[in-house]
Amino acid sequence: MQPDVVLLFGEVLFDVFPDCSHPGGAPLNVARHLRAFGFAPRLITRTGSDPERTELLDLMRLYRLDAVGVQVDPTHPTGRVLVEMEDRGHRFRILPDQAYDHIDADLARLSTGDCAPALVYFGTLAQRGELSRQALRTVIGNVAAPRFLDINLRSPWYSEAVVRESLLNADIAKVNDEELAEIGRLLSIPGRGRAHLARALIERFDIGMVLVTLGAQGAWLLERNGTEHEVAAPAEPTRVLDSVGAGDGFSAVYIAGLLRGWSLTATLQRADRFARALCGIRGAIPQDESFYSPWRREWGFETEGAE
Repeated sequence: MQPDVVLLFGEVLFDVFPDCSHPGGAPLNVARHLRAFGFAPRLITRTGSDPERTELLDLMRLYRLDAVGVQVDPTHPTGRVLVEMEDRGHRFRILPDQAYDHIDADLARLSTGDCAPALVYFGTLAQRGELSRQALRTVIGNVAAPRFLDINLRSPWYSEAVVRESLLNADIAKVNDEELAEIGRLLSIPGRGRAHLARALIERFDIGMVLVTLGAQGAWLLERNGTEHEVAAPAEPTRVLDSVGAGDGFSAVYIAGLLRGWSLTATLQRADRFARALCGIRGAIPQDESFYSPWRREWGFETEGAE
């Protein structure tokens, strides 16, 4: 059986910590996890013509990630984000005018021509640039597949227009609790509360379900039919080295469960557990492939070609 293709559109960048740097960006992080679980992710993104591109492509070869959609920009650098550690977590300083702001629509369309993806994943950060926003419209218009919107509201790099258009293009929307409240403010949704805001998004934008991650408190989702599912925080506190990329791990496992037909409750629980485990390592992508082994065995991916 051929592995399911997942098309991922958006930024690749380097998360620069005070003492080191790691390649990342939500689409790359999600792609890395999906490949480890036996799926066939394809990134559509853009890098500079610089050493970071070389490092990124070497990493993609190591992880057996398809690089056909990774464009090269002769002018703009590969994306960088400065990660500043604080007592209560981390703060991102996202640099402007990076290569992923200039994804070419024609090249993006060509990158989708030979695949029939089972799902399209996209976010909001890469839409801060008009060229990349147009490229995403082209990809969405060229591919018939469910669309998973992973909202990342990084100030000041979002707007009401981008959020609204993204929601209109989504079948499933994932946010954290703070982002959900901010979307309610941006879109002038009257009233408050998680269930009220999620219901408003489903009704206004015809979304199938809204996923809300709650950090240490677990996760929750609302289906279009009004059914709620929730996973609470475990009794034992999560060991947190850093939480960079935990939400991306959540998204990857949720997508895996969706494509494998797990129940929504099991999918939510497994995504939350995996995200918590990622908080115990430095950076968003495990350096040791053995990190995935217990999850593969438990979830039945061991025989699907993951290495």
